This record gives sequence, C-alpha cells and structure tokens, in this order.
Amino acid sequence: MTEFTPLMSFAGGLMIGLSAVALMYFCGRIAGMTAILGGILPPLDRDWAWKATFLAGAVLAPAILAISGIRLDFASPVPVYAVIVGGVVTGIGVTFGSGCTSGHGICGLARFSKRSAAATLTFMAFAFLTTFVVRHIFGGF
Repeated sequence: MTEFTPLMSFAGGLMIGLSAVALMYFCGRIAGMTAILGGILPPLDRDWAWKATFLAGAVLAPAILAISGIRLDFASPVPVYAVIVGGVVTGIGVTFGSGCTSGHGICGLARFSKRSAAATLTFMAFAFLTTFVVRHIFGGF
C-alpha cells in the first residue's frame, strides 16, 4: 500500500497548478507535458526553446533539492516492468485522447473545456478501475 500524504500531495498540486498558471500568463501556452515533450523531439517546433527550459526545470528541481540535502523518497512499490508497460499504455491513450492528464485535467478544466472534462472523467474512471483491479483482484504489487 502507498502512504497517505495529504500535505505533500497538496504542496505538489499547488506547485503544478502555479507552474501551469505561470506558463499560461507569461507564455500564453498550456502546460500539457506530452505536447511539451513532443516539441523538443525532431522535427523541432518553433516553441522548442521554452519547452526545453520547462522540461529542464522539471528534471533539475528535484536534483537541486536532493543536492541541497532535502531527503527525497522516489521509491515505488511497483516493479519497473509495470512502470514501463504503464508508460506505453499511457502514451497510446495520450495519442487517442488528444492530450495528457496535465493538459486536460489541470489546464483544460481551468479553461472550462468540455472536451477536457470528458477526458478527465475518463482518465479518473479508468484510474479507479485499474487501482481496484490491481489491488483487490490481482492482489496488488
């Protein structure tokens, strides 16, 4: 089982929300991580510079915290193969869903997008279903 960490979860959600608002305010862009990642892969799009900077910040921020002595626990109860399979399945879903959870769930809902509301409800329904099946039918990892 995973730990219940409401304060850390709230802080993480707050930082994600603030970064999405800052990106929209300063650059007029939506913080959909899949589109941002896709923009730095060949062929490069015209916004590749800010996208590379955004992703570098997402990678460097935890590294800076770790170097500063703040203890970070990145342990996962899920085996690596399951993370890889989940990533592939998520990538397929992102393609068919025209965006990822961050683009639809954080930015799309904030803009009152009906398409994003439908996508987010679908993401969440399948997340609940998958969690139930894995933990209660398959016995968890």
